[in-house]
Amino acid sequence: MTPDENDLWFLPLGGTGEIGMNLNLYGHDGRWLMVDCGVTFPRPGRIAADGTVHHRGEPPVQMADPAFIADRRDQLAGLIITHAHEDHIGAVPYLWPLLQCPIYTSRFTAEILRRKLAEFDLLHRVPIHVVNVGDRRAIGSFEVEWLALTHSIPDPNALMIRTSAGNIFHSGDWKLDDHPLVGHGYSRNTFTDLAKEGVDAMVCDSTNATVEGHSTSESALYNGLLEAIKPATGRVVVTCFGSNIARLHTLAMVARATGRYMGLIGRSLINMSNAAKASGLWDTADSLINASHFGYLPREEMLAVATGSQGEPRTALRRLAAGNHPDFELEAGDRVIFSARAIPGNEEAIEALIARLRAMGVSVITAEDANLPIHASGHPAQEELELMYQWVRPAIAIPVHGEATHMETHAGIAKANGVPRAMVGRNGDLFMIRPVPGIRRQITETGRLGWEKQALVRVE
Repeated sequence: MTPDENDLWFLPLGGTGEIGMNLNLYGHDGRWLMVDCGVTFPRPGRIAADGTVHHRGEPPVQMADPAFIADRRDQLAGLIITHAHEDHIGAVPYLWPLLQCPIYTSRFTAEILRRKLAEFDLLHRVPIHVVNVGDRRAIGSFEVEWLALTHSIPDPNALMIRTSAGNIFHSGDWKLDDHPLVGHGYSRNTFTDLAKEGVDAMVCDSTNATVEGHSTSESALYNGLLEAIKPATGRVVVTCFGSNIARLHTLAMVARATGRYMGLIGRSLINMSNAAKASGLWDTADSLINASHFGYLPREEMLAVATGSQGEPRTALRRLAAGNHPDFELEAGDRVIFSARAIPGNEEAIEALIARLRAMGVSVITAEDANLPIHASGHPAQEELELMYQWVRPAIAIPVHGEATHMETHAGIAKANGVPRAMVGRNGDLFMIRPVPGIRRQITETGRLGWEKQALVRVE
């Protein structure tokens, strides 16, 4: 199955009908372009969107099976990574040997990718092309332009994918944050200009399509975090997503305002902050102490930022709750703040972690408990989706990055904002954008691969 010069196709192998392990393909004129290559972390007992029930003993890291495109590797022009979240970048070290194509991404994302590839001894084998906002690159039969949007990680990009058959706007993960604190912002004109040119299809993030209103700006969290931290008389531990460099800057400002020394505990947090420094995205005023110094500080002078906001095993917060972290121990009267919300499927693990902390006499504040915002989502709520459709005015809306409810709601929003047609499908469906729009259901088998004992295995 090969597209000709009149065809413009979209084929998701992961991330459509589910949240996680994104892997998207665009086809035109004998070539394929891949956008994103991510992983997921299954929870035992969790029922996936495709009806799969996850069991104990499964590989802890899983990704979309790339067999369709691996069998057509000679047609794969390149891989674009839109940003550095694990569900968009995490599968690259595992799957690149099956793909062996050049990779295109922004400076910060490239910094994260290089660190991942080095762990697999692939660093000097993988051709990485660093691009900037506004760049246009010819990749096979596609011309790709990188567009600035905002998200909960530095330097996310949307894409305008141009071909002789038509144009596609691929949003990536995004929100409309007028004050993102770190990295580039966005411009309304970027997207209204696309409408003037003509957009045949908009492939867009559905994660928060069921959420009313507008997402909170990262710049609006300082007062809430200050209110949660300032009255604490013991140690304070804040747990958040390690990739949110803007959140770390806000916490560093709160640390200065409350006379506390701030440090990071957890490999992913340290890795992300080092990448931000290497990419020129770290404010030099935000100095950090080494976590090994925490044990020598008075309790009231300590602010630790820890991994583990989703209750994941072996993370820093789980080890603190178990009393076996090497840097310090939590005691009654200390405080833990969850500057994050639960990813669907993680609720039980988080509740168990909170119960354990409270049994230790530790006070816990969650985003739901706080009087003021202490967490901001990185995805567009309904008002943001409405604005983007009014700006871009695509002929077709293709919701992705969500489960069925998210995508159906998203399709309704698109139609209500003047989009003539919405096509809702799932992994393995072929979305034909040109010459005649339509969907061919399940044209290829999809599934999961897992990483187990240093090898890829098929997940049943």
